[in-house]
Amino acid sequence: MKDNLNIVFFGTPDFAMPVLKALIDSEYKVSGVFAGHGPVELEASKRNIKVFTPTSLKKDEQVFEEFKKLKPDLCVVAAYGKILPTLYLDVPKYGFINVHPSLLPKYRGPSPVQTAILNGDTETGASIMVVDKEVDHGPILASVKYTVPDTKYHTEIATDIFKLGAELLIEILPKYISREIESEPQDHSQATFTKMFTREDGRINWDSPAQEIYNRIRALNPEPGTWTTWNNKIINIKKTELRDGKIHIQTIQIEGKKEMSFEEFLRGQPSFDISQLK
Repeated sequence: MKDNLNIVFFGTPDFAMPVLKALIDSEYKVSGVFAGHGPVELEASKRNIKVFTPTSLKKDEQVFEEFKKLKPDLCVVAAYGKILPTLYLDVPKYGFINVHPSLLPKYRGPSPVQTAILNGDTETGASIMVVDKEVDHGPILASVKYTVPDTKYHTEIATDIFKLGAELLIEILPKYISREIESEPQDHSQATFTKMFTREDGRINWDSPAQEIYNRIRALNPEPGTWTTWNNKIINIKKTELRDGKIHIQTIQIEGKKEMSFEEFLRGQPSFDISQLK
């Protein structure tokens, strides 16, 4: 089955890599990769897999023609970040399946891991779903739970979840192809939705409880980043710890300067007081 199954992969960020590698290492034939510019693109090129980096799937007719020429039996999606047009969905015999980093129908949309951290969730997971015409709306093939560590940041947690999702994908893929498992519709009445976070979402409100501030810093770093102001300058808060109910800043970056430890900053600003942060 592995030799005969032709897969095209869609995914962009570094934390989508476990899914691509799992497919390749499990000796599935991956004939093409759709990605943004970054780690997945480089990994596919290194493995001599044809790579596509379109800015828009909907508008680029030439890319669609190239996609059809690959004659995929199945497409696997992991954090691709672009809307998949219906004409793509209709091409592969076994459709598109998506490794989504939440326990659907909770946290559909572009930022499920960040939203889970921001909300202080202690549990999330990965869902393997069949892609349909709506965002993260399709029926579920399988899911796995993940306990959210209270010290890890967004990209670390996302990588953990996609590793679990990759393992689950490899486990269920033969059963999906042979129709040994059936998908189950989501309870759409329980669906919640996430958004793309902006730079403004990263501004720290120091009047918020320490746990909320800590969760925001963990959720929104490295992108779009969390920040505050001091002496009319922007200070990017890169890393903190939460100890004894208080925020302890570890790493910062003042606008126009290199990232530095907070201790190094304090040595140069002996009169600094935390209340000066706005």
